[in-house]
Amino acid sequence: MIPQKRIQELAEERIAEHDPSVYIVEIHVGTGNNILVEIDKENGYVSIEDCVAISRNIEHNLDREAEDFSLEVSSAGIDKPLRVYKQFVKNTGRQVKVKLAEKGSLEGTLVSADKEGIVIETKEKKTVEGRKKKEWVTSQNPLKYKDIKETKLIITF
Repeated sequence: MIPQKRIQELAEERIAEHDPSVYIVEIHVGTGNNILVEIDKENGYVSIEDCVAISRNIEHNLDREAEDFSLEVSSAGIDKPLRVYKQFVKNTGRQVKVKLAEKGSLEGTLVSADKEGIVIETKEKKTVEGRKKKEWVTSQNPLKYKDIKETKLIITF
């Protein structure tokens, strides 16, 4: 089996040469040496050229005679959960749905992210003391990464 560390070294080598704003989200080496490398970009979106550059560097530096493998390099995907710190930073200001580790979920705007956690701003209609009508109330919800099961972007058209 091809070591995941070797794949990571080859991918990072090409990233450093090609475009340092690209980063690795996940590397998975499955049974039969099925290699999946998911990447993202700090600013903008992953291009086909980004994927091809990383794929070629990995493929050209592994020996198919020694071990056969399949390789897929792709973007992290807009429909997949945010998994690394840089993805949270990149998506600050966007609408997200956060599933909590315990139970429940929050929907709102990702207003900030740091190494310890994130802050989600939510809006909901509540009865305010001394008022007849419900009013929109905005609240800041700080969350630690350990308390989050999954965070996904809310895609709107």
